[in-house]
Amino acid sequence: MSRRLVLVLSALLLTSVSVPGIAAAGPSHTRAAPLAELTVVSEQVASGLRRPVAITGLPDGRMLIAEKDGTIRSYHPDTGLAAEPVLDLTARIDTSDNERGLLGITPAPNFARTGILYVAYTSLPAGTLTLARVPLNAPERLQVLLTQEHSEYGNHNGGQVAFGREGYLYWSLGDGGHANDPFKAGQDLGTLLGKIVRIDVNRACGAKPYCVPFDNPFVRTAGARPEIWLYGLRNPWRFSIDPADNSLWIGDVGQGLVEEVDHIRPSQRGANLGWSCREGTPVFDPQQCTPGGKYTDPVFEYEHFMTEGCSVTGGVVYRGSRTPEARGTYIASDYCSTLAFAVRPKPGGGYESATIGRFPTQPTAFGTDVQGELYVLSDLPGWLNRVHFERVQPPSSAAVANR
Repeated sequence: MSRRLVLVLSALLLTSVSVPGIAAAGPSHTRAAPLAELTVVSEQVASGLRRPVAITGLPDGRMLIAEKDGTIRSYHPDTGLAAEPVLDLTARIDTSDNERGLLGITPAPNFARTGILYVAYTSLPAGTLTLARVPLNAPERLQVLLTQEHSEYGNHNGGQVAFGREGYLYWSLGDGGHANDPFKAGQDLGTLLGKIVRIDVNRACGAKPYCVPFDNPFVRTAGARPEIWLYGLRNPWRFSIDPADNSLWIGDVGQGLVEEVDHIRPSQRGANLGWSCREGTPVFDPQQCTPGGKYTDPVFEYEHFMTEGCSVTGGVVYRGSRTPEARGTYIASDYCSTLAFAVRPKPGGGYESATIGRFPTQPTAFGTDVQGELYVLSDLPGWLNRVHFERVQPPSSAAVANR
């Protein structure tokens, strides 16, 4: 997350991928409700978590929740939050800075058979950004897959991990921390900082325990890291992959003026999201801009400066069945304002957006269960909340915007 989050956090294989909610991702005969007629309703279902920062669903109906210090807890709607962690990685985790820790978790597509979990964290002794896999019942068998040095500053670590529909693993990394993109990493294809990477973890290539997919956009670009899928990110604090079309929805934390949400389809591989030439759509550092450069605009952005917002928390596209009128709607929030942002592509092009309520305090991450139903975590209170939608009568001046 960003420097403001330092403040606010303190105060299968390729053909057999099983994606939670995918059954509900196909065409729906229920007409989508106008965004102004939807509101979110949160129900607290667990408490007592210690700084929960990531959540993912399992095929057996459980939710796994990552706590920042390196423990992973299990929640099931029938039995509640288990008292003891199902996995403890604290001996490996550097939590020396407010934003360091265990940051991301996702099950392997064949988790039901293998019990393999993929994790992203800042590792001891110097905060190296680390992507690894580990059997849930055998932490001693953890295998590091990919790392990126990140010792100078403790913030902007990214840390989301997720599998795409094609079976490849995506991982987000921040720009290196501090402020103003000190290493000019966002536009530098020679580093993984400020990027989302995409790798094939089902095979090993040479000495690497993974392979680079042949269709990654920079595999033939001299001097570029071939693992890169997207670049120009500041601190992508939560991205998700829509199982309906394998597109990425990214919440990228701004410097101090703008928070943004990006939507990148597979055909947009290699997209440049702008940082640190731009912060959202405004120019941030002209020296980082390339004359004639092509930058991909956010699909939703909101002001940060002098508002109640401070840091976007990227969310998910709703593909559940409880509220079919909300299917296809992307839901995100802000750590400070807790506003519920809804964004939806319009059939004719462009996007519509609306504010549809608020979430509980300090939302840090969204996730879905095996049915595609929505959950949200709250940081310092240590809460888990189940979220659903309700239809409401739209106000006369609904806060709806189009882009």
